[in-house]
Amino acid sequence: MFTASTIGYFFAGLILLAVIASGIRIAQEYQRAVVFRLGRFQSVRGPGLYYNLPLLEWQRKVDMRTITVNVEPQETITKDSVTIKVNAVLWYRVTEPFKAILEVADFRAAVYQVALTSLRNIIGQHMLDEVLKERDRINAQLRAIVDQATDPWGVQIEMVEMKDVEIPHAMQRAMAREAEAIREKRARIIKAEAEQEAATKLSEAARQIADNPFGLELRRMQMISEVGAEQNSTTIIMMPSEFVTVAKGLSAYLGNDHVPLHR
Repeated sequence: MFTASTIGYFFAGLILLAVIASGIRIAQEYQRAVVFRLGRFQSVRGPGLYYNLPLLEWQRKVDMRTITVNVEPQETITKDSVTIKVNAVLWYRVTEPFKAILEVADFRAAVYQVALTSLRNIIGQHMLDEVLKERDRINAQLRAIVDQATDPWGVQIEMVEMKDVEIPHAMQRAMAREAEAIREKRARIIKAEAEQEAATKLSEAARQIADNPFGLELRRMQMISEVGAEQNSTTIIMMPSEFVTVAKGLSAYLGNDHVPLHR
């Protein structure tokens, strides 16, 4: 029969075995465990199976995956004193888990607040047109600013994107009128350039006709033939006397070339 001491030893062994087994830990592939021993930082462990000394070591797990944060709309004033509302999306990940635990109380809240204040500050440094047209450059500047602030916490900012820019209705109407005026200006410039080009071509044609007046008569006859081909009508041609004289002279000259000369 089992004595009381034997049963006591048995239960004590079970308790000791349970305490030893309680130190077994498992971290997922995307997790890291920041381990403290008697209140002091010991090491970063994981992923997979690892062991913590029972009653002496405790841990805090950190997710190493990319975290997406939607920055709520902020009402801010641009450099040209226009009040707008801007929201953004932030992507970041923890690269050094021990810093994320040791250097800041809540790294998630801290990163969000840095992104929030940096967004308002950088909008105040740019004109409204720059905010609307140069988002990529502003996003790059914003990412650099937030990444510099969060680097001591072991957090890397992967990307920051401004999502929506809300403009007051009065400013929208003013921008629409401005765009319409710019389009009208562009149309007038194009029309003026076309008229200038046409005038240049006409001037060149006038100079060529001045050098060869018979070219004008040939062009007139060509136009008359085109009109006659398009419409079934009788066309009366008023032939200039100079043109008739030249034609007679040319005909006489050609006729004399075929007449033999007699002495």
